[in-house]
Amino acid sequence: MNNVKGIKILLVDDEPHILQFLEFGLTNEGFDIRSASDGMSAINIAAEFHPHIVVLDVMMPGMDGWEVCRLLKKNMSNIAIIMLTAKDEVDDRVKGLNIGADDYVVKPFSFEELLARIGARLRNQFPTLFGEVMLGPFRIDDRRKEITYLEQVLELSPTEYELLKYLVINQGIVLSKSTILDQVWGYDFGGEENIVEVYIRSLREKLNDKEHRLIRTLRGAGYRVDLP
Repeated sequence: MNNVKGIKILLVDDEPHILQFLEFGLTNEGFDIRSASDGMSAINIAAEFHPHIVVLDVMMPGMDGWEVCRLLKKNMSNIAIIMLTAKDEVDDRVKGLNIGADDYVVKPFSFEELLARIGARLRNQFPTLFGEVMLGPFRIDDRRKEITYLEQVLELSPTEYELLKYLVINQGIVLSKSTILDQVWGYDFGGEENIVEVYIRSLREKLNDKEHRLIRTLRGAGYRVDLP
């Protein structure tokens, strides 16, 4: 990941080996890193450090990750929180999203996956840190609400713009229909999941992605953008 100087990440986990692993990797990437091994320390450090991203373990003694997430979002609304959890259960994900979590990584995870999700959260929630976001053949200008593909400006509806931006920013990550609905249409959307298929079909037509090599369908799992 390029141009990360000045981007602050707070790591919160009660397992020392995980903290050391993440500190080493993210510091080498160029991020400004602080760490906490319990919830109260995390709250205090965040108040002084003002991180862009918090990588937060769910299961901690004392104040757990849920409560830390709730308090951080209450006091720092623009902060992005990625929850680390050993449980890949829908109820846990829903609980976290309802109290403000922005993304999940299930243990055990690869450093590359976490780095990709950190990049996605930064591009999505802090676009001014990067100006225009350049990803492969795409240029995303969130201020103009404009996406250029292969040097051509795409004619997109507002929903198509938000959907394509979300897919491209999260390139390489499998996104389920329910996740896409929550992030693009909103948690209170009452329609059917099939609306995602309709909009994906429209985007593929506009991108001339007839063979689905750009926006891939993973049967039973969702969609993933693969950039050349």
